[in-house]
Amino acid sequence: MTLLVRSLATTYRDGHHLEPHVHPWGQLVYAGSGVMRVRAGDALWLVPPARAVWAPAGLEHEIWARGEFAMRTLYLEPAFASGLPADCRALEVAPFLRELVLKIVRIGMLDAGVPAQRVLAEALRHELLEAEVLPMSLPLPADARAVRAAERMQADPAAELPLERLSHEAGASVRTLQRLFLDETGLRIGEWRQRLRLLQAAAALGAGAPVTEAGLQAGYGSTSAFIAAFRRQFGRTPARMR
Repeated sequence: MTLLVRSLATTYRDGHHLEPHVHPWGQLVYAGSGVMRVRAGDALWLVPPARAVWAPAGLEHEIWARGEFAMRTLYLEPAFASGLPADCRALEVAPFLRELVLKIVRIGMLDAGVPAQRVLAEALRHELLEAEVLPMSLPLPADARAVRAAERMQADPAAELPLERLSHEAGASVRTLQRLFLDETGLRIGEWRQRLRLLQAAAALGAGAPVTEAGLQAGYGSTSAFIAAFRRQFGRTPARMR
């Protein structure tokens, strides 16, 4: 038996945390329901339901569940996955790819020695190569002070926390914190916070929240301002994302 793909199906409660771990096989994590918050390497992803995250073999990552998280995972044998991306990314899951994932999960594993299963595995690899990459990631800082500030903002993205207070809680001056974010993430701290808020809104929209509610969760009091900022960030309207 030569396995090309293995699978796992499980459901986690809201708030469940899969501790940092590494897989020897490439991993596709599909969220049938619930929102995934994924940290991999030096970036964070917020992934709405019915989308997926690809994590290549050997990349340490951790996952938090928001809402009831119906996780459907496929593991791809390293040689078979060699042509797939070498970095972590969020993927749009088209209807055909979704049905492939669910069918493979029902089968359990795909054996290269079974012709019909080999066809499914090749179709999966092709669909993963063709899948649209979603701009759902946010670079993370490395300095401990900036990390504290980033975690504080992640805890409540909509909070109007003054930069002076944020800096004080992080143990750095305002100027130092601004420099750290720009040097380590390529974004000014205000830009970083806005992107975090928009990712939060995109995840809420994907979970079915109305546009106005998603904007409020992201700290936008004006729906029109939220729609404009969302379109600039993602190249699509909130209604289309929803």
